[in-house]
Amino acid sequence: MPDHPTNAPTPDPEPTPGPTPEPAPDSDPDPERAAELRRIARETKNERQVWIYLAYFFFVIHIIAFVMIYAVRHAK
Repeated sequence: MPDHPTNAPTPDPEPTPGPTPEPAPDSDPDPERAAELRRIARETKNERQVWIYLAYFFFVIHIIAFVMIYAVRHAK
């Protein structure tokens, strides 16, 4: 098969520079900054857990309410 210009691989355009990656928190030489990053990570995790517990609480409260409504409506 003859090589046609349409079959030839096209050269890749110059790669565009993307965002530079943030340095890992462990590689930060400043212990104060590292402690602050750890505190923020712990705070974010705790806040996420609070929202999960709150959602679970509301879900269970609704289940209990539906069971109580069912019990009251079907009581003889």
